[in-house]
Amino acid sequence: MSEIVISGYYGFGNAGDEAMLAAMIEVLTELASDIKITVISGNPEDTCRRHGVAAVYRLNFPEIIKVLSRSQLLISGGGSLLQDVTSERSLYYYLSIMMFAKKLGTPVMLYAQGIGPVRGTLARSAMRYIGNMVDLITVRDEGSLAELKRLEVVKPPIHVTADPVLAMHQVDKQIGRRILRNAGVEGNVPLIGISVREWKDWKHYKEVLVEAANQLAEEFEARIVFLPMQWPEDCAVSKRMAIRTKSKAIVLTEEYTTSELLSLVGNFDMLIGIRLHALIFAAVMHVPMVGISYDPKIDRFLESLGECHAGDLQNLDAQSLVEKVRQLWPTSKGAKQSKVEQSTYLRDKAFQNAELALELISQRKWGKANHEKNNMA
Repeated sequence: MSEIVISGYYGFGNAGDEAMLAAMIEVLTELASDIKITVISGNPEDTCRRHGVAAVYRLNFPEIIKVLSRSQLLISGGGSLLQDVTSERSLYYYLSIMMFAKKLGTPVMLYAQGIGPVRGTLARSAMRYIGNMVDLITVRDEGSLAELKRLEVVKPPIHVTADPVLAMHQVDKQIGRRILRNAGVEGNVPLIGISVREWKDWKHYKEVLVEAANQLAEEFEARIVFLPMQWPEDCAVSKRMAIRTKSKAIVLTEEYTTSELLSLVGNFDMLIGIRLHALIFAAVMHVPMVGISYDPKIDRFLESLGECHAGDLQNLDAQSLVEKVRQLWPTSKGAKQSKVEQSTYLRDKAFQNAELALELISQRKWGKANHEKNNMA
């Protein structure tokens, strides 16, 4: 039996990060049913309860070192862990975990990471130094590959794959229907989901979204449903926006599991999203989506689907957003089939992350066994 340690932004109630962890566990255990997984988490009890795996607290370094010393692989990822835009401290934290593993002789894999931007001089040097020490890198988009080249991280094998969540299986839509019914969504009407977040106290994009939501609700005779991805933070901004809509928009205020969120998104006719993993959930469930950019990761993901965003948070305007929804409204079977094929391609790429991880463990075991055999001879 092999043991893997997973390091990432887990245990903080972010639906996207928890979905990545769920997807990684799902695919790794599907390929190797006897594998043991330990997660470095901000809330070990919650991680154990949600995902059914062992977990250690992210600041309990003696325990982390103990777990790393007996493991066959450290997986760092997924997500945008290695960047210094939102926080320099988190970048150094994840690099330090990787350094601990290498010092203990444990192989390290960057798993479907979205790399960068890394801007600080010291941060770039640390990325270059430690990045070139790891054993294998997979990134979720071409932009991350370009960032690694800019940082001069070139020694490990590097593969462009896809976000881990894209490897997840579709779920039953009945779960989401029941949640929507309990929230007051009745009748057979089109549903437009909106996933919004706060960003730097900016107001413009929220005003635009409310204006567009009002127009879309009238034009398509649709119900607007706000879907929180970061709980409870997204609930507050969603409620403030819902109050200003003319169509009695619904705000889903509970904290949902990954399966529940996927099922909810599967019931939407269209998703408008600022949160990356709301858009990824739409891709998994084959739901048309319109992305609004606040970070390069949004642009990169949409490009992988052959799409572009409707605008960024600073220059978004209501008419452009409405027009984008009109263009993608689910009426053409041919267009839908094309999107399904692209999502299937990305699912295969996302699955490759786990295959490469387990291959790395096998190569390590074979090399160790061969080394011991030669020594005995």
